[in-house]
Amino acid sequence: MKNITQQFSEQYTPQKAILIYQSIYEQENDIRERSGIYVESYDIGKNGNPINAHPLTIKEMLLLSDLLQSAKELQNNYFTSREILSSNILHIEAKERGNVIWYTPAQEVNLFFSSALGIPNGKAFVPAMVWKAGREDLSVFALKGNKKPTAHTKLFHAPFFNIYKSGKVCMGTVDVVVKHEDCLEDFITKWEGYFWNSYFSHLMEGFTPVKGNIVLLWKQLIDTNEPFPVSVLKPNRQTIENLLP
Repeated sequence: MKNITQQFSEQYTPQKAILIYQSIYEQENDIRERSGIYVESYDIGKNGNPINAHPLTIKEMLLLSDLLQSAKELQNNYFTSREILSSNILHIEAKERGNVIWYTPAQEVNLFFSSALGIPNGKAFVPAMVWKAGREDLSVFALKGNKKPTAHTKLFHAPFFNIYKSGKVCMGTVDVVVKHEDCLEDFITKWEGYFWNSYFSHLMEGFTPVKGNIVLLWKQLIDTNEPFPVSVLKPNRQTIENLLP
C-alpha cells in the first residue's frame, strides 16, 4: 500500500469558493439549450462556511487564469526531456495520464528476494526488457533479442516474481513518488530503481512466467556471471504495437 503520510505535513485552509451558473432555455421543440455563464465568488468564513457572495472580480479572474495556465503548462510539459532523446525510448504519450515505453538491453543487475523463497540476494544477468510506465503503475516484458525492438517485435513474460500475467508489476509496499516536474530521464530512472530495488517475493495469481521452476532458475543464475537463458521465456502473444494507446 502506498504511504502518503508525508503529504499531510502542510495544512491547507479554504480561502475562496467559486460557483458557476449557466442559463438554460427551452425552444419550441422542447430542446433545451445552454446559454450564458455567470461566475460568483465566495469568501470563506472562520467556521468554513461561504460568505460575501459577489460577482467574480477582475483580480479574482486574473488569479484563476494564472492557476489554469499553470495547470496547462504542467500538462504540456509532462515527460519533457532535458536532453536529446535516448535511443532506448520507444513511445511517449505526453499527457496527464499518459505513459512512456522504453527498453533496456540484457544487463547484470542486483536482485533482492524474500527470505521465504530461499534464493540468495546477488547479481545476475537479466534479458532485454520493455518497460511501460505511467505516474502510478508499471508493466514489464522480456525480449529474446538484444536489438532495439520495433512495433512488431514479439514480447515475452518478464521472468520475475511479483508480476501479473498481463505484465503489470505489483509494487507492494514500495513508496512510489513520481512528480509532475520530473523530466523524462528522472522518470525512467525512478521506475527502474523502484523495480530493481524491491524484493521479489511471490508469484501473482499462481502464474509462472518461465518454463520450468522459477526458484531453481534464479538460484542457478545468482552470482554466476552466466547470461540469462532466453529459451526459458514464455511468449505472451503480444507485440510492442499492443502496448501503444
